[in-house]
Amino acid sequence: MSKGGRTAVVAVAAAVVLFWLFGFWPAVAVLIGVPVLAYLLLDSSQRRRVRGMSRKRLGR
Repeated sequence: MSKGGRTAVVAVAAAVVLFWLFGFWPAVAVLIGVPVLAYLLLDSSQRRRVRGMSRKRLGR
């Protein structure tokens, strides 16, 4: 299985577990909030690099 496929399977499993444990809205808040928080914790130069990459290059 490719790295992207594995990531998708893990993300779906995490979503199912979060929905089961906490309910819909808290799970959505976690699933959206964690990547946003991680992005906000980057330096401005790191953010610039991430914005400049295509989705295909992010996995490499």
